[in-house]
Amino acid sequence: MRYPVETFTEAEQELLRPHFTNLDRPVFGLVNLPETVKGALFARYSRYPGTLRRLYCEEFAEDQPAGGRPFDGVEGERAAGLYERVFIGYGDDSIAQVGGAHVGCEWVSNVLTKIRQRGRLAAYLEQSTRYIPYDKPVEGIGGGGYRYYSDDDLGPEYAAAMDDLFSIYSRGLETVQDWAAERWPRDDAQPEGAWRSSIRAKALDLLRGLLPASTLSHVGIYASGQAYEQLLLRLAASPLPEARAYGEMLLAELQHVIPSFVARVDRPDRGGDWVEHLRERREATERAVARLGHERGAGTEIML
Repeated sequence: MRYPVETFTEAEQELLRPHFTNLDRPVFGLVNLPETVKGALFARYSRYPGTLRRLYCEEFAEDQPAGGRPFDGVEGERAAGLYERVFIGYGDDSIAQVGGAHVGCEWVSNVLTKIRQRGRLAAYLEQSTRYIPYDKPVEGIGGGGYRYYSDDDLGPEYAAAMDDLFSIYSRGLETVQDWAAERWPRDDAQPEGAWRSSIRAKALDLLRGLLPASTLSHVGIYASGQAYEQLLLRLAASPLPEARAYGEMLLAELQHVIPSFVARVDRPDRGGDWVEHLRERREATERAVARLGHERGAGTEIML
């Protein structure tokens, strides 16, 4: 897979370096930012058509105070305003999952301790095909082309089929928007800008069923070290080349941010044994499925 590489001006690089572990790879960590700012970045991410680092430059960097430590622990006006509007105003609870804090809780009963520890979960926020169109090739980043996973090993027929699907989606977007505008005409009391946004959202929602599983998206993750360790092990054991490659990149970035929490992953006697166990479990499951007469075709391994 050849990943798009975005370019930044020298001034933008100066803004980005204190807060991102790298500026030219598809996996990166966020550092030296208040939790509210990181959560607000991810919240805006779901409806922003570009990359996270570009989003930071365009909408959040202006909150960085002149001189001293970046942000210096302050939430930032942009981040606080976004939470006020989206979290409190719209009731979008998902954005509260992508930020957090360390808290001490003392003199707690053992019963309450067990209750609190049951939800060992991670939070994910994905760029939404309901609000972002995929009708145009990526411009100015890498070699361009529609936003789908590509690999030379998949052959020219695969690329041709993907291009056809995205072309159909692109041609259909304007047609479906026109239909939606007739189906849901604007009320006199409704602002025109809000109505146009709602029509576009309806069209995107109706068309996104055309987008294939190979469609490329952006995902923000907030998780504990334990959750990241389990994720890395699952990725390393996956039959999908994309998953294994991303696992390696994710591990490299986490080693910059929380190295102690992922120290076991690349140890042969710890993470190595776990990865082998997960692979053996998948293979055993496939053998059991075959014995029951439900053989799968080549390349459709069961992923656990």
